Amino acid sequence: MGNLNGILSLASQALLADQGALQVTSNNVANANTPGYSREVPVFEENPSIDQAGVEYGQGVTLSQVNGIRDQVVELGLQQALQQQGQINSNLQSLTQVESLFNEAQGAGLQAPLSQFFNSLQNLSTDPTDSSLRQSVLSTAQTLATALNRASAGLSEVQAGLNQGIPQAVSEINQLTSQIAQLNGQISGAQGLGTNPSQLLDQRDQLIEQLSGLVGVNNIKASDGSVNLTTTSGALLVAGQESYALSTAPTSSGNQDVFSQGQDVTSGLTGGTLGGYLQALNQGVTPAQSSLDNLAANIISAVNSQQKAGYDLNGDAGASLFTPPSGTSDAGAAAQMSVAISDPSKIAASADGTSGSNGNAIALANLENQSLTGLGGQSVMDYYSSFVTGMGTQVQQATNQQTAQDLVVQQLQNQKASVSGVSLDEESANLIQYQNAYSASARVVSVISEIAQLAISLGSGS
Repeated sequence: MGNLNGILSLASQALLADQGALQVTSNNVANANTPGYSREVPVFEENPSIDQAGVEYGQGVTLSQVNGIRDQVVELGLQQALQQQGQINSNLQSLTQVESLFNEAQGAGLQAPLSQFFNSLQNLSTDPTDSSLRQSVLSTAQTLATALNRASAGLSEVQAGLNQGIPQAVSEINQLTSQIAQLNGQISGAQGLGTNPSQLLDQRDQLIEQLSGLVGVNNIKASDGSVNLTTTSGALLVAGQESYALSTAPTSSGNQDVFSQGQDVTSGLTGGTLGGYLQALNQGVTPAQSSLDNLAANIISAVNSQQKAGYDLNGDAGASLFTPPSGTSDAGAAAQMSVAISDPSKIAASADGTSGSNGNAIALANLENQSLTGLGGQSVMDYYSSFVTGMGTQVQQATNQQTAQDLVVQQLQNQKASVSGVSLDEESANLIQYQNAYSASARVVSVISEIAQLAISLGSGS
């Protein structure tokens, strides 16, 4: 309105708006180093003008709202990248533990025990009556059995660690989904009241990022500001203000399966630490244990069969050198492998029953490079070499994936920071701008006050 009161009202509104803008900017500066904080910007809105005697008068400005600056596309991309990073990291950690059990360069693995065992049989063929050479065969056989036992035990330890990690990850997931559901309610309520839920949105975004590091999730936003979350296979985690807990239960194999509302969802879980644990179990540890058992069972079978084809130092038919695994499958063969005889004279080096014969010792030594049906037509050494190479390839691929994914996550985090992060230089410029506007509005108030005082003085005739 074109009078002193109207002008004073305009200036007062401007003071309030600029004061609010200064507060928003100060809050940005204060939270410049706060993890997950999204910078806020004041939104000024021109008040509707009025018509008085054919003249349009502006009605000043209002600080209509405060907006948190976020890029939903970048945030969703970061959540997906964190899912992949979590899976790669936990899978690689487990694969590295498996690889260390067969690190030939550091003295682990089966290469040396296998070579020593077959070399001792080759040495025995040079003098099949030598008791020291016979004892060497038993010693290297025991070393080989012990090495297979140790490798199997190491794989079991990795497997046990993964099966402890799965329930822990599920427990963390349930805690996060419960908190997200609570924040959904608070955010919906704040939006319904027209208040700014930026701080609540920041908290929820951080929780969803943490959740993404644990399991792959799909994020669906609702009109009331809440989010609905499911696993990548569709198992419900959060719907509005309700969260749906996952649970775990051991299978007959001892591995932990994951359930959602009574349904086994293990096979559909990917992403995050939990997905990495499951991948390591299904594609790393379990196949490695199966391969190791297959190797042990075929060594036992081939050596025992050849033993029984020959004769010992006493001219008797050879007996099993290794104790056959219990059960009808190869499962547990590596863990159970042991030497069945303790008398060196029982080694069947002879092919015809005479003490000087070395035919069967040579045949036993040749098993090292003989193709075995149970090993897919590969020899013992080739099969083991392929197993180690395959494990190394898995680790190398996972390492390369980790390096690439870390770069992706870093890039997305930088993009998010460039959009939502606080720039102190920008905020400093804003402070000066709002300070000048505030000072100008205050000056208007001061001028109008002086004019009003002058008008009063003139009116009183003083």
